[in-house]
Amino acid sequence: PLELENSRINSPTRKRPLNATAKFVATPEGTALAYGSLVFMALLPIFFGALRSVRCSKSKNSADMPETITSRDAARFPIIASCTLFGLYLFFKVFSQEYINLLLSVYFFVLGVLALSHTMSPLMSRIFPDSFPNKQYQLLFTQGSGESKEEIVNYEFDTKNLVCLVISSVVGVWYLLKKHWIANNLFGLAFALNGVELLHLNNVSTGCILLGGLFVYDVFWVFGTNVMVTVAKSFEAPIKLVFPQDLLEKGLEASNFAMLGLGDIVIPGIFIALLLRFDVSLKKNSRTYFYSSFLAYIFGLGLTIFVMHTFKHAQPALLYLVPACVGFPVIVALFNGELTEMFSYESSEEVLPGSPRLTSFPTVSGSPASLASSMDAVSMVTGSSPRRRRLQPTSM
Repeated sequence: PLELENSRINSPTRKRPLNATAKFVATPEGTALAYGSLVFMALLPIFFGALRSVRCSKSKNSADMPETITSRDAARFPIIASCTLFGLYLFFKVFSQEYINLLLSVYFFVLGVLALSHTMSPLMSRIFPDSFPNKQYQLLFTQGSGESKEEIVNYEFDTKNLVCLVISSVVGVWYLLKKHWIANNLFGLAFALNGVELLHLNNVSTGCILLGGLFVYDVFWVFGTNVMVTVAKSFEAPIKLVFPQDLLEKGLEASNFAMLGLGDIVIPGIFIALLLRFDVSLKKNSRTYFYSSFLAYIFGLGLTIFVMHTFKHAQPALLYLVPACVGFPVIVALFNGELTEMFSYESSEEVLPGSPRLTSFPTVSGSPASLASSMDAVSMVTGSSPRRRRLQPTSM
C-alpha cells in the first residue's frame, strides 16, 4: 500500500506494479467499512486505557505507579520527536531499508509480546476459575555482590501471566512471519492501550502544552516537508492501525489499506484519561468531562476522515483532534463554572509521593511523536524503567 505517513489516514488509492495502468479505487462500501473500523479500533484503547489509568492513579503499590509527564517534559516532547524523525530520515537514506526493518521487526516482536500480554492479563484473571493452580514465580538478575549488589531485572509473575505470554508469543510469531494486518492491529491496540493507561499528565496545563506542541509538529512535518512521508513509507512496524478497503472483495488477503497512526490515539488519549481522573476527583458520580472529550475525539477523527476523503490528500489528524479534545471540555467547564478547578487539578496528588517522572522519550517509529508514549509505556512493562514493576493481572 501507498503509506503517506504513519500518523495519518491513508489515501484510498494504491500503487500497482509498473505494468498496470489503473489504480485501485475503493468501493463506497469498502471505504465506509475501513474508516468505520479505524474509528472503532481507535476508541477501544482510549476508553479502556482511561478506565485502567484510574486504577493506576489510585494504586498504593509503588510498582504499579504510572509514568508522570510534567510541563517540562511536554515542552521538550515536540523538539525531541522532531530530532528523532529527522534522524530516522537520514538513517533510511544512508543504510539499507531491508536490514533496518529486519532489526526493528525483532525489536517490536519483543515489545509487542510483552505489551499484549500485559493487556490481556485482566481478561485472563476473569476467565480462569478460582480453582486454577496459580503459582508465583520471580525472575531476578543482579550485578555485583554483597552491599554493592544491584538489581538489573526483577520480574514477579504467576501462571496466568505465563499463559498470556504464550498466547502473545503466538501472535508475535504470526506477525514476524506473515506481517498480517490483524496481527499488526493486535500489537497496535496493545501499544496504544498501554500508553493511555501508563502515561499520566500531571495537570490540564501540561496536557495543553503537549497537545499544542504536537499540533505544530504534526502540521509542519506533514505540510512543510517530505520527511514524515519518506520515513513512513520506509518503515515497517506495528505503529499504526490498518484496515483493508478491499476486504469485501478479497477477504482476509486484502492489501489496500487505510491507516491511522498510534500517536493520533495515544496523545489525545492520555489527555482524555486525565479528564476522567478529574471527573473522579470531583466525586459527583458523573463523567461529564470524560464523555465530552471522548465525543470530541470522535468528532475530530470524523472530521479528519471527511477532509482527507474530500481532498484526496493525507491530513495531520492532530490538526483536528487537538482543538476538539481541548476546546470541548473547556467550553463545558466554562458552562459549569469549573474552569478554575479543572486547571488547578493535579493528577499527581492521587498517587504516592515520589511518583516517577518521564525523563526520556525512546522513539523508534516513522512517527516519533506518535509512538513515544506507547513505547515508554511498554518499556515500563518490560522492566527497562529504573524502578521495579510486577507483571500481574489488572482490572479495567
